[in-house]
Amino acid sequence: MSLSHEPLPSTVIDADEILTKAALDFVESLHRAFEGRRQELLAKRDARQRSLDAGGLPSFRSDTVDIREANWQVAVAPDDLQDRRVEITGPVDRKMMINALNSGARVFMADLEDSLAPSWANVVAGQVNLRDAVRREMTFTDPVSGKSYALGERLATLKVRPRGWHLDERHVQVDGAPVSGALFDFGLHMFHNARELLARGS
Repeated sequence: MSLSHEPLPSTVIDADEILTKAALDFVESLHRAFEGRRQELLAKRDARQRSLDAGGLPSFRSDTVDIREANWQVAVAPDDLQDRRVEITGPVDRKMMINALNSGARVFMADLEDSLAPSWANVVAGQVNLRDAVRREMTFTDPVSGKSYALGERLATLKVRPRGWHLDERHVQVDGAPVSGALFDFGLHMFHNARELLARGS
């Protein structure tokens, strides 16, 4: 596995604590397990788009009829996702995350794709911010105004939206090929935060 990137700006603190060998090894294991299937699905999506462009119509798959006709239900949502009457979305910017988690919303979805310019610095800083938010150790002081921000007592439940399946993270490569941005985002978040979230009952 190789990690190649432009120097991170000094504002991206603790990057070395996020991009550890063990964390990157975990991302590599995800890449090796799922990259073939990801490429297969992306090719099928392209074929499906060509079919639709040629006038094809949406339909259900014939091999899923038993599932559709069966009587089934999904598992109960976890306790901290039972009440989702107000759910907001925003980037993994530090100040934005503090304000969102303190907002009074029931759920905050930290978005690593559409609301974030996915530069290398933003992606890595976002992982630092996720780590600190999960541990409730997130603070921020505005360098212009000097105003300080900190997490309150009652916080929105944190959800994380990785980048889409079609996006690559060119700064991290396995055997010369970039890893999936989705697996990179998911992998680092799970590696650094899953045990902590479970310990906190989330």
